[in-house]
Amino acid sequence: MAIISNRPLGGDFGGTRVLAGLVGRIAAWNDARVTRASLSRLSDRELDDLGLVRGDIDEIAQGSKLR
Repeated sequence: MAIISNRPLGGDFGGTRVLAGLVGRIAAWNDARVTRASLSRLSDRELDDLGLVRGDIDEIAQGSKLR
């Protein structure tokens, strides 16, 4: 037997927002991790070609330094 409801999923349930926020934070953390690893593998010359120095990597990975 199936139950049909016209109530939207997660309508007034605060847990849905909490879960969505958690998933968003995990995705942002992973994006920063991948960016940091990719930039760290570049040589100083390659970073200079991009207009960056090693000290910029953490700021860029966190999204606080955008050019």
